[in-house]
Amino acid sequence: MHEHDPHDHDHDHHHDNRYSDMQARVRALETVLTEKGLIEPAAIDAIVETYETKVGPRNGARVVAKAWSDPEFADWLRQDATAAIASLGFTGRQGEHMRAVFNTPEMHNLVVCTLCSCYPWAVLGLPPVWYKAPAYRSRAVIDPRGVLTEFGVRLPQGTKIRVWDSTAELRYLVVPMRPEGTEGMDESRLADLVTRDSMIGTGLALSPEQAR
Repeated sequence: MHEHDPHDHDHDHHHDNRYSDMQARVRALETVLTEKGLIEPAAIDAIVETYETKVGPRNGARVVAKAWSDPEFADWLRQDATAAIASLGFTGRQGEHMRAVFNTPEMHNLVVCTLCSCYPWAVLGLPPVWYKAPAYRSRAVIDPRGVLTEFGVRLPQGTKIRVWDSTAELRYLVVPMRPEGTEGMDESRLADLVTRDSMIGTGLALSPEQAR
């Protein structure tokens, strides 16, 4: 069983066109520099991967770790995620608002952007390639449990799945459940357990054993 939370996508298509133009220009520049032997495509791929999976999501990991260890901050995050996240120094560049959705044994949250690829850059860095792919954007709504299975996440049948549709104005951060065996861990160590995928909903937080 799953629920889809629909939102009106009032995107600025002129902005989307500018973004596409920018991507084309960047790709053309990469091609020229590669042909001149000034850069290696593999080096660019490595940099992008680092920002997708390591550097960027550290902001979100700090938010989640603080929510796990500070009940007052967790309540603030539930009530006004934009302000709570901004208090840690992370704000969206385009003025978009944030909403935090908390996973529980009864409810698992999954984030998608069905129209294009709106993504909480301020807390998660660069979006992964698959997040922008039409297959994910459509199947996450139609068959979220199947998509999660493909990501290696197998939830109990009794756990409902709620799909949240990001927009240019409102973006989501999933707060995964805190793993067992983490009592007494400080926020820095807790943040090491928080993965990018767990903050999108396509993964779970790591156990201390997995993190090691």
